[in-house]
Amino acid sequence: MTRTSADPLAGRATPAHRVWPPLGVLAAAAAAVALVGVVDPHEPGHYPVCPLFRATGISCFACGGLRAVHALAHGDPAAAFGDNALVPLALAGGAALWTAWLVNAVRGRETEVRFRPLYAWLLGAVALSFMIVRNLPFGAGLAP
Repeated sequence: MTRTSADPLAGRATPAHRVWPPLGVLAAAAAAVALVGVVDPHEPGHYPVCPLFRATGISCFACGGLRAVHALAHGDPAAAFGDNALVPLALAGGAALWTAWLVNAVRGRETEVRFRPLYAWLLGAVALSFMIVRNLPFGAGLAP
């Protein structure tokens, strides 16, 4: 039997073998969230300061992201949205993609995510708009 796939388990992978990659990603994500949950980003000196904020005083679209993850790790979604509204939304989207990956792995199907250039432009426009609005006086509620 000649294998054309680079996967050494191609053709004979059991459901248990197929779920290892999504479970590995889950373990890595859980470890990262646990670290941010234990090491408080509200205390100075634990994490580096955003270079854009340090140089200009402008909050980028990611500013407050670690604080949002810390709040989610402690079960406070309202505080997470207050720190950075994009982070809980991005994590929810990532959780949905991860769930689809796991379900497909259990069913023996390939998971293919097609990320078209339009999606990248839309995500970039959302991030840029969020960054601009959170730095304007009327968007102060979105500032971390």
